[in-house]
Amino acid sequence: MVKIKEGIYWTGYIDWDLRSFHGYSTPSGSTYNAYLILDEQPTLLDTVKHYGYDEMLLRIKEIIDPSKIKYIISNHTEMDHSGSIEKLLSICPQAQVVCSPKGEEGLRRHFKKNWDFKVVNSGDTLNIGRRNLKFFLMPMVHWPDSMATYSVEDNILFPNDAFGQHFASYERFAEEIGIDIAIKEATKYYANIVMPYGGQVLKALEALSGIKIDAICPSHGLIWRRKEDIERIISLYKKWANYEPGKSVVIVYDTMWHSTQMMANVLYELIDKENIAVKLCNLQNTHISDVIAEIISAKVVMVGSPILNNKILPSMGAFLTYLKGLKPKNRYGFTFGSYGWAKAGFKELEDSLKESGMELLAEGKYINYVPDSIELDGLKEIVDKIKNIMLNK
Repeated sequence: MVKIKEGIYWTGYIDWDLRSFHGYSTPSGSTYNAYLILDEQPTLLDTVKHYGYDEMLLRIKEIIDPSKIKYIISNHTEMDHSGSIEKLLSICPQAQVVCSPKGEEGLRRHFKKNWDFKVVNSGDTLNIGRRNLKFFLMPMVHWPDSMATYSVEDNILFPNDAFGQHFASYERFAEEIGIDIAIKEATKYYANIVMPYGGQVLKALEALSGIKIDAICPSHGLIWRRKEDIERIISLYKKWANYEPGKSVVIVYDTMWHSTQMMANVLYELIDKENIAVKLCNLQNTHISDVIAEIISAKVVMVGSPILNNKILPSMGAFLTYLKGLKPKNRYGFTFGSYGWAKAGFKELEDSLKESGMELLAEGKYINYVPDSIELDGLKEIVDKIKNIMLNK
């Protein structure tokens, strides 16, 4: 266990081996964070994935006899947080499960149990002794049942998945591993998990704006406790929730006989010569969740694919399906690629970017078989448009 503040402890599970989470690459693993508040009525905020139960229980036992727990707060129903509730209740059967109205529905559907539920709504307060816990419903950040719990006397926010990162480490606090690393991981987390719900995030931030926050204890990754770090991550969430792009370009492509790759490389070189930040992502080597982490800061997204069986490559199709679900609005898109005898498949590239909320920068560039030097020079027209956008908008 790790003491966060007098009477408040981290009792979670470190998942060192996790490498994929719903298709999101997690090369550093993750943590499932549970927090124990030691008060007249001991309270546990969230649990851990089912296979982390024993580790969580050992940490709780360092502090208190687990049978004395009176409340188990479920801020979010998803099984990486609720997965150990049933096992824990076998030790403290008198404990109430505190959750949102949608949380009760979800927990009943997941576990098929008639637990002693205590359903709360936004603004409700639970007194556990010296402390009062206040609840804020945050529907669709990122499930309908999501809520945050705030310890009024400690100024500590427990927002479940909000402000989290998939990152496993011995350290528990963001500044201990380096704030730049923590921000990078939080950026990838938001881009891949929270990005579609910008409107709901803004509502949640507005609801939380009136409270003083001395620490943010998310359900994954590191805890934010320095004032400047808390201000920074909240500011970034506001920016991301408003779909504010940065000033960079991301080029995403796959290739068969390197013709599309030639086009991607020329685009990269031309954009780089204009001193515009540009990232080149080959889908054969770059995980789609890492591409999305780049797109959240991009103003222009360029996607390229050759044609296979009158369709784009399956790898590009999978990426675009993922992109459409995340909806990175307020960006410009551009499509390119190589084809043999039919260009009809490129419409999928164009339509997918538009469905994602992007405005197409220009007509796509599609070259028959192998591009020649004149055709590659023609890509300068697109770079001129990008330069104009970066300077004037």
